[in-house]
This record gives sequence, C-alpha cells and structure tokens, in this order.
Amino acid sequence: MKSAWLKVLGAVVLLLAIFGGGYGYWRLQTPGGPTAASTTDARAALYWYDPMVPDQRFDKPGKSPFMDMQLVPKYADDAPDAGAADGAFRIDPRVAQNLGVRLAKAEVGRMAREVRSVGVVAVDEHRIEVVQVRAAGWVEQLAVRAAGDPVRRGALLAAVYAPDLLAAQQEFLLAQRSGDEGLKTAARARLSLFGLSPGQIARVADSGVAERRVSYYAPFDGYVMELGARLGSAVQPGMMLFQLADLSTVWLEAEVPEAQAAWIKAGDTASAEVPAWPGERFAGKVDYVYPELNPTTRTQKLRLRLENKDGKLRPGMYGAMQLNAAGRDGVLTVPSEAVIKTGQRTVVLLAEDLSRFRPVLVRTGMEAGDRIEILEGLKAGDDVVASGQFLIDSEASLRGALDRLGGSAEVQP
Repeated sequence: MKSAWLKVLGAVVLLLAIFGGGYGYWRLQTPGGPTAASTTDARAALYWYDPMVPDQRFDKPGKSPFMDMQLVPKYADDAPDAGAADGAFRIDPRVAQNLGVRLAKAEVGRMAREVRSVGVVAVDEHRIEVVQVRAAGWVEQLAVRAAGDPVRRGALLAAVYAPDLLAAQQEFLLAQRSGDEGLKTAARARLSLFGLSPGQIARVADSGVAERRVSYYAPFDGYVMELGARLGSAVQPGMMLFQLADLSTVWLEAEVPEAQAAWIKAGDTASAEVPAWPGERFAGKVDYVYPELNPTTRTQKLRLRLENKDGKLRPGMYGAMQLNAAGRDGVLTVPSEAVIKTGQRTVVLLAEDLSRFRPVLVRTGMEAGDRIEILEGLKAGDDVVASGQFLIDSEASLRGALDRLGGSAEVQP
C-alpha cells in the first residue's frame, strides 16, 4: 500500500515539472514575458558595447569578445546632446549612482600655503667656536679629554706652557713698574694679541707674577665637537685645541618640492616634531633658503632654526617639519581629485544636474592639502565631479566629448 502511494506521488511531481517547464518556456517566449520585459526597451539602441572596451561598437547584442559578459546597449538619449558644442552628455542617474559618482562644490575661502617635509637636526653653525693657541708651547693640563664631552661656560679646558707668552708677561710687568704709559699700553696689547683675556691680564697685573701656564676656558655651555690636542703634546700658533658647539638652538635641514619653494622666505614661522619626543612640537623660524636647487631631486634646500633650551634636540635626529607660509583670502578652490590633467589640458567635469555633465577647461593655481586653486573656468557654487570621473569616461565615451572641444581655445594648467 505504501509503495503505491509513493508511485502516485512521483507521477504528480513529474506532471508538475512538465507543465511548469512548459509554462516557463511559454512565459519566456511570450512578448509580455519576463525575458522580453528585460531585453526590450521603448528606446532605440544606437549600438552595443563592452563597458571595459568602450571604443569598440557592435550592431547587435551578444556576448563580448573581450570579456566574459554581455554587451550593453547605448541609447540615443545616452549619447552627447545633439548639437551641444560644449561637449555636454547625459548619463542615467541610476548608472551614475552605480559608478559611485560624488559631487563637490567650488568654494571661495582662504587657502593657507602649508608646506610639510622631513629633515635632519644639525648643529647651528653660527654657534660653533674654535679655541686656538697663538704661541708655540706644550699642553701641560687638559681638563676635557674626549670629543662629545659637555662643557660649562667658564670651565677650564686646558693649560698651555708657552715660553714666548711667558716672556711677554714679564715684559708687561716691567712696563707696569716703569710707569711709562706708552710701554704699558704696548705690553698690554701684545698680551691681547697672544690671546689672553682682559681678566687674565688684570690678574697678572694685580699679582705682579707672570703665569707659567696660560689657561683656556669654555666661552659658553655646549659640547666638544673636535679635540685637537692631547696632554703633553706640542702645539704651534694657529693650532686648534677645541671646537665647541652651543646647542641652545639647532638647525633642521630639509628639502621641499620646487613648486613650493617660491612660497617660503626667511622669517616664516615653522614647527617640527621628532620621533624621540612624540607629540611635542618645537617652535622655530625659517633661517635660510639656499640659493641653489638640487638638479637631481628638483627640490629646494632650506633650514629652520629651532629653540632647544632643554637640549632635547640632538644633531642627527630625524624631524618632520610643518611650515605655514603666507596665505590668501577669496580663493576659488575645488578638491584636487576633481581635476583631470591630461598633459595638454586641465579639465573638470561640471555637473549641471544629476544626469547631465560637461567637461570644462580650467586654469589651476597653487595646491595646498587636498584642494587646488581654480583661476579660470569655474565660478563659486558650481558642482564638479570629485570621484568616478574615469568610470564616467568609460560609460559616456568622454573622450569623444572632449574631442568636440578641440576647436575651442585650450587653457594650459
């Protein structure tokens, strides 16, 4: 009994499948069926094309020979407007939405010329000083013995025995005892020429005893960049004992693109950050813009002078520079991504409504951040296509629309 019921149920399913398939076939072949509804259109197709290869046209529908997809019809009202000398064209709003078209307005506002770059912290060469000897002798005392050691203002660096300098002190004392003002002045000048400071000369005069060793002291707080002598070594006139650097201010040497070099001048305020002190900004100014351009990188070298009272900035550190050059008000700008530069012309797509677009030749100015200045071609409030331009190019054959502008005057970027 159970097997009989199963046979009956199988027969019913078979009949339903046969009639259902026939009905589906009839629906497919009927003019009002779903296939007809999806494949026919009241509009007349001009041609069919592959959206990935829009330059190739076909006179009937079918499968694309280039891609594994069906050809797409191009209708008369999708083509560039008949007789539109400005190259305007229409796109179905639904297609524009599928292409991810995003609009932005041309706005008037202030454009600040912001320059960003990276550089290296270096010693301020205006704060480097050399300690030299001016008479032959020998180093008999050396208080600082290694390059890189810190020094404090007024601290003893070295003491040198110089026979000629000792004789000059003795002559100075004889002149002091003689009472002859001319001899006193000449002897004092001779000691100054040997490098003795006014304080050292006064000490010799007060004590009445010539100092066998001449001491050299640090002129400021800093560190020893170079050490030119060792304990017991002989020295000659003009020989460097120490090269000292003051790090209360440092330089940040950086390079900026050639296009931004004209924005920068000495005295512009700037700031810098270094990885060693994240989140901390060091204030400074543009100290100098070098006169030469790097011909290889096409960049302009400049240096910032940064305050370094706490000694946090050390030569050799990498730093990120931010410089705000003088800005301008009343500047018409659009997003930089809205501008199409072909090499021969600069174009933006003007959106007249949600379905009608027109390529417009523009002349651009400076660029800062994500916006670019428009000098000619647009007015405030114009809607421009900020994204999806190249997809629109494929969908609406923008190349053909641009070609129709060939007779108009080109505006160079």
